[in-house]
Amino acid sequence: MSKALFLDRDGTLIIDKDYLADPAGVELLPGVSGALARAHSLGYKLFLFTNQSGIGRGFYTLDDAQRVNARMEEMLALPRPIFDDVCIAPESPEQPSAYRKPSPRFIIECIARYSLNAKECWMIGDRESDLQAGLRANIRAAAVCSGKHSAAEWTPLLPPGVSLFPSLVELVATLT
Repeated sequence: MSKALFLDRDGTLIIDKDYLADPAGVELLPGVSGALARAHSLGYKLFLFTNQSGIGRGFYTLDDAQRVNARMEEMLALPRPIFDDVCIAPESPEQPSAYRKPSPRFIIECIARYSLNAKECWMIGDRESDLQAGLRANIRAAAVCSGKHSAAEWTPLLPPGVSLFPSLVELVATLT
């Protein structure tokens, strides 16, 4: 059975720019490319799991979100495919959704489809909904301080058992 990282996009891999629709606006967070390369070299499968409510709100299209992802992958400059699977949840919070985080459905489906060892999987993100998706899927969850919350802001919000890291780089440095 394989191990995996489920990764939020905005605030975890790239700088969070609310409702990013233009690929020219993609900026990688420092060290992300190297961290993903290290995780992959350690045998981790990589999954991109991103809520994109701007689509459901009519601010941009699914094609726009996919172009942003393509630009991010280009900038990561890693062998493709970088991600074993991608889930873009296009719904706004008010719309019915099967995959929008905090739903664990994408994670649970990937664990089955890719024969993943849930004990060796992490959901990594910068929002409470990211952590809840991981916890609801019964995998490890880690909050990063590279997005919406600083370490001081995260401390009272962290559910029991959730790890806190300054960024994805520091988390991956702890993996074996």
